[in-house]
Amino acid sequence: METSAQENAARLERNHWWYRGRRQLIRARIEALGVRPSAQMLDVGCGTGANLTLLGELGFVDVTGVDLSEDAIRWCCEKGHAAVERGDICDLPFPDAHFDFVLAIDILEHVADDATAIAELRRVLRPGGTLLVTVPAIGGSWGFQGDDAYQKRSYLKRELAAQLRLGGFTVTHSFYFNYLLLGPIWIAQQLSRRLGIQVASANWAKSRWMNAMLRRIFAIDVWLAPYLRPGYGASVLAVGRCP
Repeated sequence: METSAQENAARLERNHWWYRGRRQLIRARIEALGVRPSAQMLDVGCGTGANLTLLGELGFVDVTGVDLSEDAIRWCCEKGHAAVERGDICDLPFPDAHFDFVLAIDILEHVADDATAIAELRRVLRPGGTLLVTVPAIGGSWGFQGDDAYQKRSYLKRELAAQLRLGGFTVTHSFYFNYLLLGPIWIAQQLSRRLGIQVASANWAKSRWMNAMLRRIFAIDVWLAPYLRPGYGASVLAVGRCP
């Protein structure tokens, strides 16, 4: 993302309903997986550091971030995340079998060669290590960070699972989320396009009552998604294990 997009993400990530709900889901999945506090954790495409902060809150002490953007790294450093390196997901600057747990949150859709990216994620994980990945599903390009123009693809749940298996992972969990708001926001998008009105995600956070309402709905969404396993959603979460 360009500098303006990084600044936008840093500004929104604290209270915006989308960021908060996604972090809620990531937190719940990590807790459910029972990852030990001493695990070596990697956040690929760490952006402005929201998930690095989350991992610290969860008690992990060995946390590393990597991002291609110097501006993102600067934001992370300002938040106190010193262990952040510059690197490409398709050529990670880490040795083989180095991490116990890798996060790849909404990053694969921006990569030209997602197969190579997945192979790199597999390479840096130790045997028995875990990958947690989220991607946009069909209809899931909502431009939350103003970077939807950089998105190269979206995934059906089965497509993401198939890609992970081809990359050497055993897929243990895979489900859609962001299903309750998919219809209303899609309708709002279509109306805005037809009327020539830009409805960016930043504008949803400017109204406190709207942001609060969406946050409550999305909190219910991500809480139920692992149990309901809905047949559709704007995003997909998958967990893969290294043999």
